[in-house]
Amino acid sequence: MAGHLDKSLPLEYQSEQSRLNILGFWIFLGAEIALFATLFATYFVLHGQVADGPTQMDLFQIKDVLIETLLLLISSFTCGLAIFSMRNSNKKGLVVWLIITLLLGAGFIYFEVSEFIHYVTHEHATLSTSAFLSSFFVLLGTHGAHVSVGIGWAILILYQIIRRGLNTVTSRKVFILSLYWHFLDVVWIFIFTFVYLSGLVN
Repeated sequence: MAGHLDKSLPLEYQSEQSRLNILGFWIFLGAEIALFATLFATYFVLHGQVADGPTQMDLFQIKDVLIETLLLLISSFTCGLAIFSMRNSNKKGLVVWLIITLLLGAGFIYFEVSEFIHYVTHEHATLSTSAFLSSFFVLLGTHGAHVSVGIGWAILILYQIIRRGLNTVTSRKVFILSLYWHFLDVVWIFIFTFVYLSGLVN
């Protein structure tokens, strides 16, 4: 029955409704994997089509990308600490680590937007300059948009936790958010490796 609670499980898994919602989100992540796989495939096909525009070697600065990568990797760690706090019924710890995760994500977005602005204003690299840049901006823009959605989502969940405390519903939402956030971290590792590092050595 949907309202039955199993106290032997973590709070986010105790109700049948929560377990179904978490399963549904795993299925959603499968669709997200297909989306990003398509964007990566498009980039790999078009990354050599630079026309008369700048190449990867002209654009990419490893120092800036390392800052973005560090921010996102640390945010994934703090997100894990938020879940650890939740599992220990530590509402204050959960809120603090979730806020830190949110701020790190915001820092990532700031550096990524600054990177894009630099490309456009200083390198004259826009979406329409070449097929390489079109695929690059769409891939990274899609990932950045997902991170921005995650930040907004985290703010809404924080509000609910502060108002309602930890229960099967709010804990489920936090756990699903953590799955989403870790997924974006994994996608970024692929971007860092196969877009930036590959572009700098080829």
